[in-house]
Amino acid sequence: MFMNYSTFIVKIIKKPVQSFFKNNIALTELVVQFPQVRNKNCVDTCKLTVWGNLSYDVMKYYKINDSIVIEGYISVRNNGTTKNKQIEISVFKIYPFLLNDLQIETGLK
Repeated sequence: MFMNYSTFIVKIIKKPVQSFFKNNIALTELVVQFPQVRNKNCVDTCKLTVWGNLSYDVMKYYKINDSIVIEGYISVRNNGTTKNKQIEISVFKIYPFLLNDLQIETGLK
């Protein structure tokens, strides 16, 4: 396993899914795509995992086709064979980059 702290701009391509553990810690998982990969043999998608309070923000504010800036730790995992690798990023910070339809409830009318 290889780990590294990095920053990326990614586009959400699947709806975020939230789950909870027995101790009420929230986990949100989503699949994202890296922009403009030149080499067709490269992996252009990865799975993000977001924990705790940040998980709630992801579910509330972000959806499919939104572009976001993420900071987190990269993990490269082998899935059976050395040819089939999966990239996962544990996200610690997330920022909006280009949102399609941002709807923030402010309480002001």
